[in-house]
Amino acid sequence: MRFSINVPNFGDFADPRTVALVATAAEQAGWDGLFVWDHVVHDKTRRRGQPFGDPWLLLTAAALATSRIRLGTLVTPVARRRPEQLARQVATLDALSGGRVVFGAGLGGPIEDEFGSFGEPTDPVLLAERLDEGLDLLNRYWSGEPVNHDGKHYQVRDVQLLPATVQRPRPPVWVGGYWPRRRPIRRAARWDGVVPLFTDARHGEVPSIGAVRELVDYVRAQRADRDGPFEIVLGGASPGDPAAARDLIAPLADAGATWWDERQVQTLVGFDRLAPVLRRIEQGPPTL
Repeated sequence: MRFSINVPNFGDFADPRTVALVATAAEQAGWDGLFVWDHVVHDKTRRRGQPFGDPWLLLTAAALATSRIRLGTLVTPVARRRPEQLARQVATLDALSGGRVVFGAGLGGPIEDEFGSFGEPTDPVLLAERLDEGLDLLNRYWSGEPVNHDGKHYQVRDVQLLPATVQRPRPPVWVGGYWPRRRPIRRAARWDGVVPLFTDARHGEVPSIGAVRELVDYVRAQRADRDGPFEIVLGGASPGDPAAARDLIAPLADAGATWWDERQVQTLVGFDRLAPVLRRIEQGPPTL
């Protein structure tokens, strides 16, 4: 199992220098990855007056400050982006970091705030269609090969985006979604990893072993005819005490989890502040 740190792109973490500090501390303490959120306003009522940082610029600062840890978003709402611009951002970061990018994708939300505020469609079915079509385009853009595409939501005429990504055939694509909703998990099974939230365990809350086993069994059934590694990325707030952290996370690894993504509980005051995150980073990742 590998271990990552997860931070929002607002509050203290809107500053690229702070994210670079977090990335450096995480790498020195033995963590394997740093992942940031991708929001423009998040929940407007709760976040009004807070600064936000662009996730790709935050990750650029992290890439320049480190040499080993994986870097990416958890998750980018592909439907809120132009695929060609997103492809360029990811490929540029992949080159800058020496092939350390993980691309996390999802539907995104809150939909009314993140999409409706800017006159974008808010129909989840339409956004899911854009997500699927956008992921297909990103995969083709990152290849460096010419692309022609005539889809429901995107059209492309004889375009070749170079350079291709450093990672071949492309950076790993992890897809988010809520379990036990099946459709987003089926989508994730077509790619390289799943980053689930659970209807009974939201951001920062540790999912139950039973729910994790059900999810893993479902993913494996969906991937019965597919080869290659697949990541099961679970997360939550673990204790700094090594023995207690091991007791919490080891059963999840036994159930099939391959990454533990360390997160602050979103409902707690101050989860977007540097101090508690830095404290947890310095305690080091769990040892299983």
